[in-house]
Amino acid sequence: MSRPDPTSLYSGNIVEFIGEIFERRGADSYLGEQVTMSEHMLQGAKLAEDAGADDHMIAAALLHDIGHYTNEFPEDALEKGINNHHDEAGAAVLAPFFPQVVTDCVKHHVAAKRYLCATDPSYFDRLSPASVHTLNLQGGPMSAEEARAFADNPNLDAIIQVRIWDEEGKVPGMQTPSFSHYAPVLQRVVDAHVRATG
Repeated sequence: MSRPDPTSLYSGNIVEFIGEIFERRGADSYLGEQVTMSEHMLQGAKLAEDAGADDHMIAAALLHDIGHYTNEFPEDALEKGINNHHDEAGAAVLAPFFPQVVTDCVKHHVAAKRYLCATDPSYFDRLSPASVHTLNLQGGPMSAEEARAFADNPNLDAIIQVRIWDEEGKVPGMQTPSFSHYAPVLQRVVDAHVRATG
């Protein structure tokens, strides 16, 4: 399959663009976990769907790790932010197309792990070994001051929920729908955002 023209990202084809990345790169390993990157993200989306979440939350759960693929996006998409962490980078490339609740869940899903480890003593015990390793690299649990500031985010509940699905979506062999099942969900979210922002 040929690589899409990067300019298509800005011509109303963001969902197809993301789908092509899933198809071509989805088998990439996921940071020491026993699932691939696409399996992990699709599991997140299925957990959201099974919980009766709305389209925005399903989209956020599906796309929370899209920042691992930001090298697939046009070079100017991140401008000088190319070296951002995957959470910030993912939110940056999605921001023109998705509402803030989605991009906040993407942008803060790493910080949410640090927040939960600081505010919920039982959460650390639910982390996979690979997630414990990355927690240490990401700064460890938040300080009390950091946690208070983080809690001020108006989308805190959504961010925390996506983080929980993120941690739960690492089950080898779990059956999920394919990306094509979720493409209409993403398209509805994108279309609504375009209408709302003119």
